[in-house]
Amino acid sequence: MLFSRHKTEMVSPGDALVGRAARPFAVGARHYVLGTPIEGPYPDGLETAYFGLGCFWGAERKFWELDGVFTTAAGYQGGFTPHPTYDEVCGARTGHAEVVKVVFDPAKVSYRDLLKVFWEAHDPTQGMQQGNDVGTQYRSAVYVTSDAQKQAALETRDAFQPVLSQGGYGAITTEIADAGEFYYAEDYHQQYLAKNPSGYCGIGGTGMSCPVGVAKT
Repeated sequence: MLFSRHKTEMVSPGDALVGRAARPFAVGARHYVLGTPIEGPYPDGLETAYFGLGCFWGAERKFWELDGVFTTAAGYQGGFTPHPTYDEVCGARTGHAEVVKVVFDPAKVSYRDLLKVFWEAHDPTQGMQQGNDVGTQYRSAVYVTSDAQKQAALETRDAFQPVLSQGGYGAITTEIADAGEFYYAEDYHQQYLAKNPSGYCGIGGTGMSCPVGVAKT
């Protein structure tokens, strides 16, 4: 019980691990599914979004399947420790959430389309967990890169809450904040379910439809 409580309590900046000055592992150059650069450079006109919706293995697949998405990556965001490792994030002493980076073409898929997929692909009312995955790293989060993204995230959250309430769910606990540094996860996490088709996927939605338009799937 004490271990579970530790996993679900956000670490303070002063108690977070110190981290390191550089990433201690390599990440593949190309997306395993899309064949596009994972870290860039990216073509002009593309935008970037960041979503945390539980284990990033299944979450990343939700987005790379969308028409208009140029590339995706699994990583860590929203915490305090520079260049964390997976084991450190799992220990709940970095403050990071497991997050998917989505680079997309707004002429083909809008940010609100991505938000619809985000809201419907998980249960945003569970606090520091997602299903059986318990800990601060599994919290629901939207890290925004502009005022327009923040407004869209807040508006779609407020539109989805009455739908969830009618379905018997509680208050949305999703963290909506400005995007800080995104740290790429280890290479074996990148496009994990494409490399391991029978691998674990903890992503599961509520069955409720978020009224923000039709997602392009």
